[in-house]
Amino acid sequence: MSLQDDLAAVQRCLDNLVQSVERLEQQVGGGSLEIRRVRTDAGHLRESLALLSAAAPTLRRPDARPDLVSISDAPYNSALWTDSDDEGLGARDRHAP
Repeated sequence: MSLQDDLAAVQRCLDNLVQSVERLEQQVGGGSLEIRRVRTDAGHLRESLALLSAAAPTLRRPDARPDLVSISDAPYNSALWTDSDDEGLGARDRHAP
């Protein structure tokens, strides 16, 4: 499914939720704190989905993972380390302090 299809499916489910909350509110009355919370939460979901839908054109899926590069298990050429210092010990021909 595309992003737009998913957003449309969520919108349909949210519309069904709002209708169910309205029916429930008619059955139990709209004065209780619990039903007001549910109605408010459904409203917040609608607002959040509207914000997400507005931002949808700028949302991107992560780029495809780059091809893996294999690294040989063969030992490195020792000439690569001729002028290097041993970490924390200094050069090979000198003494540590």
